[in-house]
Amino acid sequence: MIATSGGLNQQRTGIVDAVVAAHILNAILVVPKLDQKSYWKDSSNFSEIFDVDWFISRISKDVKIIRDLPRIGDKIITPYTTRVPRKCNAKCYQTRILPILKKKHAVQLTKFDYRLSNRLTTDMQKLRCRVNYHALKFTDPITEMGRKLVERIRMKSNHFVALHLRFEPDMLAFSGCYYGGGDKERTELGKIRRRWKTLHNSNPEKARRQGRCPLTPEEVGLMLRALGYGEDVHIYVASGEVYGGEETLAPLKALFPNFYSKDTIANKEELEPFSTYSSRMAALDFIVCDESDVFVTNNNGNMAKILAGRRRYFGHKPTIRPNAKKLNRVFLNRNNMTMEEFSSRVHTFQRGFMGDPKEVRPGRGEFHENPSTCICEDAEAEKKMDWDHRKSGKDNVAKKKDGDDRKKDIEAVFHDENVDYEPEMTDPEDEEEDEDNPLGEVSLGSSKSEDLSNGTSTDYDSSMSEDTELDELLSD
Repeated sequence: MIATSGGLNQQRTGIVDAVVAAHILNAILVVPKLDQKSYWKDSSNFSEIFDVDWFISRISKDVKIIRDLPRIGDKIITPYTTRVPRKCNAKCYQTRILPILKKKHAVQLTKFDYRLSNRLTTDMQKLRCRVNYHALKFTDPITEMGRKLVERIRMKSNHFVALHLRFEPDMLAFSGCYYGGGDKERTELGKIRRRWKTLHNSNPEKARRQGRCPLTPEEVGLMLRALGYGEDVHIYVASGEVYGGEETLAPLKALFPNFYSKDTIANKEELEPFSTYSSRMAALDFIVCDESDVFVTNNNGNMAKILAGRRRYFGHKPTIRPNAKKLNRVFLNRNNMTMEEFSSRVHTFQRGFMGDPKEVRPGRGEFHENPSTCICEDAEAEKKMDWDHRKSGKDNVAKKKDGDDRKKDIEAVFHDENVDYEPEMTDPEDEEEDEDNPLGEVSLGSSKSEDLSNGTSTDYDSSMSEDTELDELLSD
């Protein structure tokens, strides 16, 4: 059994990887226990977020799943508790966990997030996809409410853009970035930042140069305008508490007056069953963002990566991620250039970040973001990869380049070794140094064929701190 960690999407990766780990160990999996105690403070259990019967039945041929630990007489079996190193591969599980499982018979793996390597065999990667894209289905109440939200937006416009906006006070405090709010901002965010003793003194200018600062709502709006999205575009914004409230959102709303959120297209009574549960509210946003014609983020956190992978798998619907490192230069100098120059620069720097089919090479990026093994070899997904079909009818959403120009752009990125594919929001100095994960033991017994054929060039590096709240802040 496993105990997940973080927000909804970080927990989702843990659930997916737990099934694969159980398969590696030839073990029975207990329905995963969700994180109910830490930063997100959501008391929901697995069956209140996901359809547990569907989950069990869809992967029954791969892994046997039971709802609870069995009893011996009147007593429930007490599992042995341990933690797996980050990025643990198949041999690592067989060496570290299997002997414990054989001896103790029941093992609980705690804080199970990113505890499985990206570098796995093709069969294991395909199992990941079956779990993530086919076995994990939200409960009927969540699904029905999510569909209602989508239908109501579609009634206003046939096409819409969904924006996942991470601009909460905690997130900004963690990033160490400065957004021009003077002493008030420095005092407020500095006070929050001091909650984490592991964080070093911030260097806002360095953080922005390195692309670790989430774009402001205004910057996201300017980026979209530069990419050809006009004021008639309808935008759904998925966000938590935005630092600065309406004052911060005002420039984005001015650029895109057709602005929606859960609260504007559903009433309090409809949202009441979900509103006090952060994961259920996040699930509603997940559905709307997944169904959008274009998905945009101001960050590169877990929701952005999970949805980017899902949208690639089911047909390469566009996902626009900001190349924050490069865009920083443009935003700093935008008042010294014409709109045409600004737009040209944004187009150039966003190559490779637009969700086009070939912009990410197989083996690049974290697997949940780029499930290339499944896309290249899964016949069902392959049928849905018709880019032209997915892009048809969207002329009212954005100005499009002609086909030849688009092809040249994609090919330029595809062969450009210097493109920054994965701008990271986290500070490398804050990455995990596991006490139980000494360097060199993580990849124990891995083979070159495993590493090169079906994995990624590097394992996922974001959210790798063992500090619980640091992980969770970046998780959704």
